[in-house]
Amino acid sequence: MDQADVVIVGAGHGGAQAAIVLRQQGFAGSILVIGDEPDLPYERPPLSKDYLSGEKPFERLMIRPAAFWAERSVTFRLGARVTAVLPDKHQVETDGGATIGYGKLIWAGGGAPRQLTCPGADARGIHYVRTRADVDRKVAELSQVARVAVVGGGYIGLEAAAVLSKLGKQVTVIEAFDRVLARVAGEPLSRFFESEHRAHGVDIRLGATVVAIEAEAGVATGVRLGDGDVVPCDLVVVGIGIIPAIAPLIAAGARSGNGVEVDGQCRTSLADIFAIGDCAAHANRYAGGATIRLESVQNANDQATVAAKAIMGGADEYHAVPWFWSNQYDLKLQTVGLSIGYDHIVMRGDPATRSFSLVYLRKGRVIALDCVNMVKDYVAGRALVVGGVSPDLGLLADPAVPLKTLAVNA
Repeated sequence: MDQADVVIVGAGHGGAQAAIVLRQQGFAGSILVIGDEPDLPYERPPLSKDYLSGEKPFERLMIRPAAFWAERSVTFRLGARVTAVLPDKHQVETDGGATIGYGKLIWAGGGAPRQLTCPGADARGIHYVRTRADVDRKVAELSQVARVAVVGGGYIGLEAAAVLSKLGKQVTVIEAFDRVLARVAGEPLSRFFESEHRAHGVDIRLGATVVAIEAEAGVATGVRLGDGDVVPCDLVVVGIGIIPAIAPLIAAGARSGNGVEVDGQCRTSLADIFAIGDCAAHANRYAGGATIRLESVQNANDQATVAAKAIMGGADEYHAVPWFWSNQYDLKLQTVGLSIGYDHIVMRGDPATRSFSLVYLRKGRVIALDCVNMVKDYVAGRALVVGGVSPDLGLLADPAVPLKTLAVNA
């Protein structure tokens, strides 16, 4: 039986960061990272952007080169999936039949794309965006594709739509809600991005439910909607969220809800087992203390740092301010904070100029900002969110007033 002092399940951003921080903190024990893909850790956000478009080769997505891991004696078992966790024995089992012992276990398993379940969902030509292999399969088909249906108007769907539109494809985005980005942003931002995509020739279908995928000879040819309309296509891209990959932890008895529950140091209810990243449900101060999951690189990296320091005996807890970004066409959207539960939005600037910010407030306090091509607002807005500042709304709405002055004078 193999054994490691720390076993990390998941070779994404969180798993890689946990191994890096352990070595930075002076951890001298053995570290084994188990990943279900064949590749060493790589950046995932570019998959739906630069990598899909062909602007960035895979080599430039690597979080660290192979030599980095070898120099730090971080070993990998790639192409292996953990199927069982045996907490009483401090062991995990893999789909290859291996049993691996651990002293501490960090679960950074992320999640799997939520699948379509309608009739025809097993047709060829339906693609998800989660791994390099997902995108490689899509790219291999693109030369034969003229029309693309994108199911889901969240960030993944809109980023894919932007890239595919720039590649000359006829793109239709199908969103079940009455606006895109409905789960994560205020209506002004939704309407702005809808307008931008339509200006680039993208057809946006709102309030549209998918009832079936139509196919010929097993290949998707159209998406049938609830109103009876059929969106013809040669390829379907699906971006409707993820399902946390936590089944082995749940089977082992870990407390869970929307993800596996962790405390402030990312410890699960199972002894010597931590969970980080997309799959970890944690109480977040920027969500008013609610237990949430955050699907972001920031969250994965910051939780990894907390877990690694806890293994080294540290007392740090996770209180990092959330941040996100999205690139669509020549627009750079940067978000800081969480707009959950906002009761007021202040617009800074004019969306017609394609450079503006939305400031979200709850009970007069700033809780989040969405900044489109407004880097200064994004950088200065962090202090407003962290401080829970209650600024003068008139000054807040004036783009000529630097946000940093509102933070200082609050």
